[in-house]
Amino acid sequence: MGVKSAGRWKNYIELTTLFFLYGMALGMWWVPLTTILGVQGFEEIRPYAFATSGLAALVSPLILGALADRHVGPVRVLGWVTLAAATLTALTSWGIQQRWNPWLVLVLIQGLTLFLAPASSISTTIVLARLADARREFGPIRSVATVGWMTGCWLISALNADSSPVAGYVGAAVWLALAAFTKVLPHVTPPKSIEQLTLKQRLGLDALSLLKNHDHRVIFITAALISIPLAAFYPFTPPHLLELGLERTSAWMTLGQVTEIVAMLGLSTLLLRWRLKWIFMLGIGFAVLRYVFCAMNGTGWVLTGVTLHGFAFTLFFVTVPIYLNERIDAAWRARAQALFTLMTSGVGNLIGYLGTGWWFNFCARPGGTRWPLFWGGLSAAVAVVMIYFLIAYHGRGKQPAVKQ
Repeated sequence: MGVKSAGRWKNYIELTTLFFLYGMALGMWWVPLTTILGVQGFEEIRPYAFATSGLAALVSPLILGALADRHVGPVRVLGWVTLAAATLTALTSWGIQQRWNPWLVLVLIQGLTLFLAPASSISTTIVLARLADARREFGPIRSVATVGWMTGCWLISALNADSSPVAGYVGAAVWLALAAFTKVLPHVTPPKSIEQLTLKQRLGLDALSLLKNHDHRVIFITAALISIPLAAFYPFTPPHLLELGLERTSAWMTLGQVTEIVAMLGLSTLLLRWRLKWIFMLGIGFAVLRYVFCAMNGTGWVLTGVTLHGFAFTLFFVTVPIYLNERIDAAWRARAQALFTLMTSGVGNLIGYLGTGWWFNFCARPGGTRWPLFWGGLSAAVAVVMIYFLIAYHGRGKQPAVKQ
């Protein structure tokens, strides 16, 4: 029993370290990015910089997910991805510091996001593959990624690097540490396949067959739709906080991560007692309230909205990977998680970053942004998605797996 228990704790330590380093590196890059570009003179490319993640997620997650499912395994793929991320984060930060041409910097950001886009789905695949009971164990382990994100944001604010390329250099060092850490992780061996793979299979496009299942399709479509208004949260909340007189915005934004941790620690209890449909609905409901509070345009109201973000994110975007792990055949899980990334970070974020950027410009006036209109319109958009999901999703029992 002692050996078995020691092995289980070793497993947990490895998986939580993986998520901690991933969350820390990602938070160090995405949270201060909008402020860095604005202060360093790259404001003109800011909407496009965030949109690069959408373009990247349309391409790389499915290709690398298929590679992880069928060829070299997810641990090795994650090692390659994080090493490339470390290199390109440092190079992009150097370009910003040296005031390179903005469009060259944008090209570097696009290259970086091609490697960042699949990191989440591949990390999730690795963790879920090593858990005996995902419903009980995934939430607490996933919460460590949020702790890592918060730690990264606090460190950036402590270094007074919220508007400095230094944030990118520190983030690059963390990505490099994660790449090194993958060398000590046990490999998750992909299943052997004797069939000759088609180009469609090599590109991971066969994962689109998962959309033939009604409930899978509703989940993926809902995830894409709700990601559109969500895309406004990180680019536009920090400027709103600055306008309200709050500095060190990276640290203030971690209020949402506090509630993420609370929600993740309670997620296993919800999963055992509630139907998935109502957990998803609760998350979408918090997403509506988050923007309603931001629309109140007061310091306390906006901070309350930031705080509710953690509940909204966890109850939908952390629960969906558990749903996919339970209802998708093991041989398809990396591609299923990659398709989820494509629909959210790809389709949803690409439309979201460009669309909410247009909406922001529409709401902007010489005397200041009409924040109540901006956030109010986004809360209405989330409410429409909630109505669609309530009507369309059935969730009646376990769905049959897709055959290869």
